[in-house]
Amino acid sequence: MPAVKNQVRIIGGEWRSRLIGFSPRPDLRPTPDRVRETLFNWLGQDLTGKCCLDLFAGSGALGFEAASRGARRVVMVERDPLAWQALAANVARLAAHTVKLVRADALEFLREDGECYDIVFVDPPFRTEYLAQVLPALAARVAPDALIYVEAPAAPALPAGWTIWRSGRAGAVTHQLLKWTGHDA
Repeated sequence: MPAVKNQVRIIGGEWRSRLIGFSPRPDLRPTPDRVRETLFNWLGQDLTGKCCLDLFAGSGALGFEAASRGARRVVMVERDPLAWQALAANVARLAAHTVKLVRADALEFLREDGECYDIVFVDPPFRTEYLAQVLPALAARVAPDALIYVEAPAAPALPAGWTIWRSGRAGAVTHQLLKWTGHDA
């Protein structure tokens, strides 16, 4: 059964089949079910103990999937006030105690944050140049062998230390799972 407009279904874990609502925003396009299924097959269905960052959280679909699958901590960063309010309502409705919401610009957050993440979801608005700035900034925020999911109109140019581990395409969207190998250098 398809999700209602402005809602997306969590596809796995503790909150499987629960709907999360989101505020309609011009650049907000939740990751489709099929792509999320592929991503969480790549990551593994159980994220127990993992610390995740959902940068550009938007609908929260990726972050809530991670929390539903046992992530120890999920930090969702969103600067749009209406999108952030919808995220806060979903956190409350799900009693998502492992989810921390941060209302901030993604790049400012990366400059100021001191945490280290095992999995990072990066799905910026399509008509921006964020990826070229985010990937280098993430290097200081990721654990050895961290995995970074990137969704964009085209595969990003990768700075040193990043390799494409898995990749796919769904319509006009490419998605890659990058592996951070920079700690090996």
